[in-house]
Amino acid sequence: MTSAARKKGQGQEHRFINAQGSEVKTRDEAFAAQRDVSAEALRVTAKMRLSNGALTFDMEVSYNPNTYPHVVTGGRITSGICGAPWDITGGELGPRLVLRATRPGGSGNCAQSMTVVGQFQVPLSYRGTYGFNGQSASFPHTTQYLC
Repeated sequence: MTSAARKKGQGQEHRFINAQGSEVKTRDEAFAAQRDVSAEALRVTAKMRLSNGALTFDMEVSYNPNTYPHVVTGGRITSGICGAPWDITGGELGPRLVLRATRPGGSGNCAQSMTVVGQFQVPLSYRGTYGFNGQSASFPHTTQYLC
């Protein structure tokens, strides 16, 4: 063991762990840019529920936990909306909520796109508005994280 590997006066060895949880030899290796990052490390899925009085939309929102605000990378609105499931195509989670979704499939009596916006509040939720086909301020909502 080298003197650099000992804490002065305590006789304990430094151990360096990288972001993947592997032990490495130096501090520089521990803080080096990640090269082989799995897709799972770049995406987390949260279950959320948008409520507007009598209706609810259940959602699975995928986002990158390594960014802030978290970049929404996809997901689905699984129920509560005409033509479900809808594809969540982008947005962000942080001090504000922005979700953009589109309805797969053809035309009909359902809107083709939806935008949800909101501001974070305690307990873990967002209060704001949503709308269809380019609008985002048509209807009020509260969107909560589900555990």
